[in-house]
Amino acid sequence: MEQKQELSSIDLRALVTETRRYTGAKVDKAYLYGDDLLRLKLRDFDRGRVELMIEVGDVKRAHVADPEHVGAAPGRPPNFAKMLRNRLSGADFVGVEQYEFDRILTFDFEREDQNTRIVAELFGQGNIAVLDESGEVVQSLETVRLKSRTVAPGAQYEYPGTRLNPLDISFDAFCRRMNESDTDVVRTLATQLNLGGLYAEEVCSRAGVEKTIDIAEATEEHYRALYDAIARLDERLHSGDLDPRVYEEDDSVVDVTPFPLVEHEDLHSEGYDSFTAAVDDYFYRLERTEEEEVEEAGTSEPEFEEEIAKQQRIVEQQEGAIEGFEEQAEQERERAELLYANYDLVDEVLTTIQDAREAGVPWDEIEETLQAGAEEGIEAAEAVRNVDGSEGTVTVELDDTRIELDATAGVEVNADQLYQEAKRVEEKKEGAKEALEETRAELEAIKQRREEWEAEDEGEAEEEAEGEFEEVDWLSRSSIPIRSTDNWYERFRWFRTSDDYLVIGGRNADQNEELVKKYMDKHDRFFHTDAHGGPVTILKAAGPSESAEAVDFSEETLREAAQFAVAYSSVWKEGRGAGDAYMVDPDQVSKTPESGEYLEKGGFAIRGDRTYFEDVPCRVAIGIQCEPVTRPIGGPPSAIVDRVATHVELEPGMYAQNDMATKLYREFKERFADESFVRKVASADLIQEFLPPGGSEMLD
Repeated sequence: MEQKQELSSIDLRALVTETRRYTGAKVDKAYLYGDDLLRLKLRDFDRGRVELMIEVGDVKRAHVADPEHVGAAPGRPPNFAKMLRNRLSGADFVGVEQYEFDRILTFDFEREDQNTRIVAELFGQGNIAVLDESGEVVQSLETVRLKSRTVAPGAQYEYPGTRLNPLDISFDAFCRRMNESDTDVVRTLATQLNLGGLYAEEVCSRAGVEKTIDIAEATEEHYRALYDAIARLDERLHSGDLDPRVYEEDDSVVDVTPFPLVEHEDLHSEGYDSFTAAVDDYFYRLERTEEEEVEEAGTSEPEFEEEIAKQQRIVEQQEGAIEGFEEQAEQERERAELLYANYDLVDEVLTTIQDAREAGVPWDEIEETLQAGAEEGIEAAEAVRNVDGSEGTVTVELDDTRIELDATAGVEVNADQLYQEAKRVEEKKEGAKEALEETRAELEAIKQRREEWEAEDEGEAEEEAEGEFEEVDWLSRSSIPIRSTDNWYERFRWFRTSDDYLVIGGRNADQNEELVKKYMDKHDRFFHTDAHGGPVTILKAAGPSESAEAVDFSEETLREAAQFAVAYSSVWKEGRGAGDAYMVDPDQVSKTPESGEYLEKGGFAIRGDRTYFEDVPCRVAIGIQCEPVTRPIGGPPSAIVDRVATHVELEPGMYAQNDMATKLYREFKERFADESFVRKVASADLIQEFLPPGGSEMLD
């Protein structure tokens, strides 16, 4: 049998019960392996280290893992992991829930300053979305824009449509759902009751009901036996009465279940103390088996076709969503026009209801009156299909089209609401079009990488083995994929040094205060100029959620931080070609002035010796970065040039900030073959954020 790659809804129900045991554990760090495996490292008072693993790629799982099964932490964390560290470091794990009977888990975390919810979608293409307290998406591994739902940063998270829960259904409802089928018992349980193939067969076996009985031949006795078998499974899951098993076939793991299955009686199995331990061991052994198979197969062609197929599927989904939005918007407009075309009739319906409500007539009596009127042939009453007093709505049918109306409003207001809904849908369509354009660009980029891979000869392969990679010519590409980011420090002035250390500076007095009070740690370095009006500049030893250690910064990194402090100070604004900056340790910076002195907002007293950097040139480079993210960046030339596809160096000059930003924008548009790329990622406003104060000139 095929090896299990994804956890079922029943598996998740069992895991939720066990995972709740770790409520109260504190989050230490977050890691992202590849683009689909999230690891949350927690500390539990009783159990010590807790490793929560969530994978949403080809393998879909969520469970607590044995620390020995967890791979070494990846290198520098990607933006998604950094965002999680900022939000979750020190937060309490407060609970996990399964959404309805779907393969969706929600993990909740609380911290004094903010709460966070992680939604793991363990179905379809898989996804992980991080939500704030209001349910708005902060960031997600995949952006989803479909007709039925949207998952995108800044949008309210939307769950997929509710599925029937076979573990929480009355016997009458169970019988009705079964009778709606036109196939056999086992297929009906698998699809209409959402049990899936394996557990549908298991229920039949436990109930003693033949799987292939046609629904037309099934009796109430059959249904009762099946219903009771499902209820017994639910009882075991609810009570935690589990007996986990990992099943093997031909010395390979093939399945993991929360209790022994009749359907697997012919397979060798191994028991475990907890289901989460069984799931962990199963996927650990599965991964090792796959790694061994890869090693035996040797190096093969990169999986371009799989990636291309994936992007093509996304394109098809997005095109379908756009088409759906267009149809929905048109339908809303048609409904509005129908209201005006039948104005007198609709007005009579609404007025009748409003007059009755003002007279204190209950909703059910209003509905009965309208039904009686329909039987008498009154046209307005005949158009009414439903009256919902709980929502205050009435549904009318006009030209075979049903329209739900606000019974408290007039025809014009209801029509306007439909027009507004059409407008809202049109806006969603525009967002979907932008997402489609990005997906198509990513698809073209993958195809181009495939062509480049296929074009490599043996000599190029040898160079690659020696680490001599040919740089990508981003300027000549007809399409460049957009990769955005949202880092905590981007509201300040910032750049990364040649050694990849973060340097941040204040844009005003308020930010200067905030940087020193909130973001300066003991192993950082503080830079400033002697000139009045310079920004506070901090060379970070580590991120705000990372444990910092003493760092022996290179001379190049220190001089770059000093150049940043000079370039974005009044030295530039005064048109000087160079300036001096000094460096001190954080404990030398104080907000307490000397006796008789006064410190204005954003100012600080410096005590002790200072390390000076003299005659630091006023020079910055502004460039367009294409990988790993797409954006404009700016700072000392030595730190910028090697990170960007193209750049321009600046010195103090005559062009004001906004004029220079426009000039740079036009210059970069001319350099890239993909002009739309510059428009999307490097507008004049975004470029201006990296320009020093005062006038500038381009250097040849």
